[in-house]
Amino acid sequence: MEAVDPTVFRLAIFVLAIFVGYYVVWSVTPALHTPLMAVTNAISSVIIVGALLAASAHAPTGELTRNVLISKGAGGVATAFASVNIFGGFLVVRRMLAMYKKKAPALKKDGAK
Repeated sequence: MEAVDPTVFRLAIFVLAIFVGYYVVWSVTPALHTPLMAVTNAISSVIIVGALLAASAHAPTGELTRNVLISKGAGGVATAFASVNIFGGFLVVRRMLAMYKKKAPALKKDGAK
């Protein structure tokens, strides 16, 4: 019996995670979208830590090899994307929370309440 190639195995897990994520997110009730966005921001902050570690990679010998340059580039791109994701997530959460605030009563034309 031959073993499954690790790349195919990881790709299958990735595809299954896409389907599970899609159905989980689309089945969330609107009242839970704000906490879901907050958790997404927390996950992105963990991604930034890993991306910064990848961007700061160095070879044991001290020379810049092709793998180190690829790691630094991928870490920089991942840092940029995760930063945009966090910033956008906070804007969306802020806008969602603003929808739940009570609106101030409108003033009449003569200035009386």
